[in-house]
Amino acid sequence: MMKHIVLAGVFATVAGAAMAQDLPKSQFKAIGLNSPTVASTVDEVPFWRKTIPDASKGAITVDITPLDQMGIDDKTMLRLLKLGVMDFAGMDISKMAGDDPRFEGCDLAGLTLDPDKARAACKAWAPVIDRQMQKNWNAKLLAFGGNPPQVFWCRNVLGGLDDLKGKKVRVFNNTMRDFLGGIGATAVSMAFAEVVPALNNGVVDCGVTGSLSGNTAGWPEVTKSLYPMSLGWSINALAVNLTSWNRMDPKVQQFLLTQVAAYEDKMWGTIKEAMAQADNCNTGKQPCTLGKPANITIVAVKPAEAATHKKLVEGAVLANWAKRCGAECVKEWNDTVGKALGLKAPTT
Repeated sequence: MMKHIVLAGVFATVAGAAMAQDLPKSQFKAIGLNSPTVASTVDEVPFWRKTIPDASKGAITVDITPLDQMGIDDKTMLRLLKLGVMDFAGMDISKMAGDDPRFEGCDLAGLTLDPDKARAACKAWAPVIDRQMQKNWNAKLLAFGGNPPQVFWCRNVLGGLDDLKGKKVRVFNNTMRDFLGGIGATAVSMAFAEVVPALNNGVVDCGVTGSLSGNTAGWPEVTKSLYPMSLGWSINALAVNLTSWNRMDPKVQQFLLTQVAAYEDKMWGTIKEAMAQADNCNTGKQPCTLGKPANITIVAVKPAEAATHKKLVEGAVLANWAKRCGAECVKEWNDTVGKALGLKAPTT
């Protein structure tokens, strides 16, 4: 039996090498996620710079640059991809919702509280996003990934959910605005790179980002507390320009689809690893290999606050998004994401 397993492994390796050797030389350009995020440093950049060239035996190379290093506004990524400025793009999908509310559909604020459910929601919604990308944006969806839970980082030590009332809070999408409106906070839209100086200067009282993304981006230097009530996963989408895709040799397409499937699995695994380390890193404990040791007060979410969170998601968040997206969109959501999560968005 062991002999057969070893032989099977050898044949698979030989077949993979043969496939790689058969690939035509191809060079592509990719623009990716914000560079301080775990999704960029641990998954995206290594995928394009090392995994793809290595797996293709050097046949396929990709020039990847994070969007913040190019001075690009997150919200324009899909438009740039449509124009063919790059072949591949990694983007926070909810930031595209100004162009189409459907792009928020699997990452509505607080919709899911664990990564497996978040992935299930996005898997259910993927055909809708792919259809809209192909129909309106000359793009094809390849994969969904994400970040650790999007939580509140505050300049002072927060007493709990009620303390957010009247506070100015940095957000980065419409659905977070819906949630904050429900608790009486003021939502302030702001690019990721602008948040540290804004917190430092008191322009905002708190900011929402990942429990580890904030750590790696230096937020502990300007905040004293972290309130781990989740407002989503900053779901990212990997997409390819459709013209670029259709020009590719079918062998290159199949190679990339196989590699992207493994990449997607790795991204969701990284989220779980980052979640496990976030509290350690933010409170100066070990193990902390993905972030930096810091000294932040973590303010526990009380049971009553968790119940309020659930009401806000099922009320304000879903209701407001349903109005933006329209009846046809909501019906599709209820038949896919809603069914996967046991939720129903209002249709009127």
